[in-house]
Amino acid sequence: MEEEQKYWFPAKRYGWGWGLPITWQGWLTLVVFILMTVISIYLIRSHIFAGDILLILSLAVFLWIVAWKGEPPTWRWGGK
Repeated sequence: MEEEQKYWFPAKRYGWGWGLPITWQGWLTLVVFILMTVISIYLIRSHIFAGDILLILSLAVFLWIVAWKGEPPTWRWGGK
């Protein structure tokens, strides 16, 4: 019996991309990304290079996770 794939991030109803998370794993991913962004902002004040690297890496990892665990994005005009 094949298990149905559960997306963490649904495709947006209008436009292209992903919406807010629909699972606890998606929310955890979003919260960790926000925390890493805040930490990198504080690091930029004292260590510009370290803050920049952390911000770029956290954004890249977040986008990779969303693309991997999110519903395939297509241009949508509403509806399902």
